[in-house]
Amino acid sequence: MNTTILNQIKTDKIIAKIAEVFPNNEIYIVGGTVRDFYMGVKSYDRDIIVTNMEAKDCALKLHETFDSAYIPLDEENKIYRIVLHEKEDTNNQSMIDITNPIEDSIEKDLQRRDLTINAIAINIHTGEVLDLFGGTTDIQNKTLNHIKEINFVDDPLRLLRVYRFQAILNFELTPETINAICKYSDLINKPAKERINYELMKLFSGNYTSKALLNMNKTWLLEEIFPVIKELKQVPPNTHHHLDLLHHSIETVNQIQILYEEANDRVKQHLDKVDFGGFSRLAHLKLAGFLHDIGKFSTWTIDKDTGRHRFIKHDDVGSKLVKPILKNLCFSNKQINYISDMIRNHIYPSQLMTSIDVNEKAMTRYIRKLNENVIDNIILAKADRLSARGELITDEIVASNLTALDKLMNYYFESPETLKPLPKLLDGNEVMQILNIKPSPKLGEILNALHEAQLNGDITTKDEAIQLIKNYK
Repeated sequence: MNTTILNQIKTDKIIAKIAEVFPNNEIYIVGGTVRDFYMGVKSYDRDIIVTNMEAKDCALKLHETFDSAYIPLDEENKIYRIVLHEKEDTNNQSMIDITNPIEDSIEKDLQRRDLTINAIAINIHTGEVLDLFGGTTDIQNKTLNHIKEINFVDDPLRLLRVYRFQAILNFELTPETINAICKYSDLINKPAKERINYELMKLFSGNYTSKALLNMNKTWLLEEIFPVIKELKQVPPNTHHHLDLLHHSIETVNQIQILYEEANDRVKQHLDKVDFGGFSRLAHLKLAGFLHDIGKFSTWTIDKDTGRHRFIKHDDVGSKLVKPILKNLCFSNKQINYISDMIRNHIYPSQLMTSIDVNEKAMTRYIRKLNENVIDNIILAKADRLSARGELITDEIVASNLTALDKLMNYYFESPETLKPLPKLLDGNEVMQILNIKPSPKLGEILNALHEAQLNGDITTKDEAIQLIKNYK
């Protein structure tokens, strides 16, 4: 037994408490908890297997002991969760997952898991280590190795989980694991979409997301989850892009991660926020970066005289195309709106800052329009610029573009008065009453025109708003 690991287990207050409450029961910590201990990573979740009592009884006793929330995750398979009310730090809620072993055998349970690094169990009373498949060696060698091919068939979500762990751990897949994923990649859409959603967001939360995406593409798994990838692969490099469209999209994800790591604390704190979907803004921004150009294939033309590739209004088209894709994967409306807005506006800040008549009024309008998403949108624009280095894009062009975007970011930070929400001068009911009209497309047009006039600073009072709608044509 590794004495360092044993000390970690003994000094873990939650595990120690579990051992105290169940002194005569055979209980193992397994999976990610053990992996984190071996890697010296802080573990907030404890996965335990109890072999000589019902998992539900164990869970209810721990629920009482820790005065925690009790969640029966899967009654049929006897999986229960305890969520501790107190957080171990400001961001992470501690959880305990409790289950019985498959077929009442800890060995058979470990044999049915996805990866060797997740198939190590330690008896919390004796310190006995069960490592039947070389998981500790694979951790040391930073390797992702599957246990048996049939485990992918039993639960195809494990195909995606392999790359989720690569995105988080930066481990390399063994050739046998790659071959198995290629063999069964067409099964990935069998699990519930909610489960796929969760694994995708965990993948996009990792520091090595772009690496995982590149490798997913090699096993066909990427286009099984996102069929639109087949279209991206058809758009080749051009004078503005040194990469084909798929690899440009993945490189954009990589650049978002780099920009985050190099950012100041204010930017990092904003992107670390969990405002929707249970995952950080950064994870959602990287997903938006991955999908930001999906409108290019359907808007792709090549100028006969110059040979230049054009993708007119691909930003607007892409923002519409992404909605059914994300809805099919069970993303919430807030998540979908955020990603769609990022795609729609990913060109906006660069176009704004490179126009010859850019001024404070135009920058204020941009900030008011993007509102709480300004930082995210500017980071996406910078990442997009850094990921497109075709033969016509000089270092001077890139540097100038980045400098201009930094100027916009600084203006945002230094102009707090522009962050105040615009007051609603007139609502829909008032407009209908003043103009004596009924709900209709025309009403929507008038309200949009009203909002645009406010963004531009053309109107600031209710009287001015009334005058505008009366003169609207």
